Amino acid sequence: MAEIILPNPDRSLATYVLTGAPIPVARRHAADFSRVAYAAAHVVADPLADNDPWVTPAIDWDATLRFRHRLWDFGLGVAEAMDTAQRGMGLGWSEAKELIRRAQAEARTRDDALIAYGAGTDHLMPGPQVTLADVIAAYEEQVGFVEGEGGRVILMASRALVGAAKTPDDYARVYGTILAQVRQPVVLHWLGEMFDPALAGYWGHADHDAAMEVCLAVIAANAGKIDGIKISLLSKEREIAMRRRLPATVRMYTGDDFNYAELIAGDDAGHSDALLGIFDAIAPVASAALAALGRGSENEFFELLEPTVPLSRHIFAAPTRFYKTGVVFLAYLNGLQAHFAMAGGQQSARSLQHLAQLFRLADKARVLADPDLAVARMRRLLAVHGVS
Repeated sequence: MAEIILPNPDRSLATYVLTGAPIPVARRHAADFSRVAYAAAHVVADPLADNDPWVTPAIDWDATLRFRHRLWDFGLGVAEAMDTAQRGMGLGWSEAKELIRRAQAEARTRDDALIAYGAGTDHLMPGPQVTLADVIAAYEEQVGFVEGEGGRVILMASRALVGAAKTPDDYARVYGTILAQVRQPVVLHWLGEMFDPALAGYWGHADHDAAMEVCLAVIAANAGKIDGIKISLLSKEREIAMRRRLPATVRMYTGDDFNYAELIAGDDAGHSDALLGIFDAIAPVASAALAALGRGSENEFFELLEPTVPLSRHIFAAPTRFYKTGVVFLAYLNGLQAHFAMAGGQQSARSLQHLAQLFRLADKARVLADPDLAVARMRRLLAVHGVS
């Protein structure tokens, strides 16, 4: 049995013996699932590039695109160029365009590649000079690029719109204008301020319940142009309440990385589909659980997925916007990339204590694909931090 010396919260060191048996890896198809499931995928940085990591991101395109194929092989869709890919947090619009272009080219090589792309306004610097017309033009540029590549749109929340909007009606105007132009139904994305503090007050209200009323009105007025909405508020009560009020043709895509198991399973009044950053990190388990649910085995679904929830809650703990560090660290532990480096140097955004607890929880969740490799790589990180 593999074991490793890990730091404890009291600064002591103790031997941790791994107990988790990895979930067997199996190829699956989206047709095996009774839910639509997207994984918001991360990008793999290029640590050998001659660049300034805090200023200019460098991406290992081969490793990044291999990871997309891996998700497709598990039957999962890819939510591309989202915040999990450090969009607006290290990855700019110019890099996002290249990512979208390359990912769409890869998707064309398969007949089972479900993929959709984030389109927002992140190339427009927020400020008092920005008008609603500027926001609309920025959305039009990015939506036009995605659709010009033949892709489906995930309409991302806009930092610039928060500053430019004076009333909730301004949100309705901007979204109505963009939705009237799209070629096929989009997924709306309401990203809470716990993920991006610059989005506080979205839909014109600091109160989430009041904001939900505005969002629901926008959806009702444009239902034919909306496939679904992903909300990332980390509140299962609000998600369920909103889900029950959506038009019949509009899906709820859970973005709740704290409560996804019960939200996907649903209740007598309905269920949520999924668009989750944690599915990047737990893809084999998520795939197996969704397949079990597709077979009607809800008990097996929970047996597989529930142990991943404590891991996810830890990865997405406050400050939640640093969750990407945990996602990439787990990819490193699992041998899906050769290094623990990130755009913007965000591998330093979490403490060694945080990463040590992530290791323990990943073992308990059965998501360490090769325990011996994970131990070896964790030891390298510990050594860099002076722990041996």
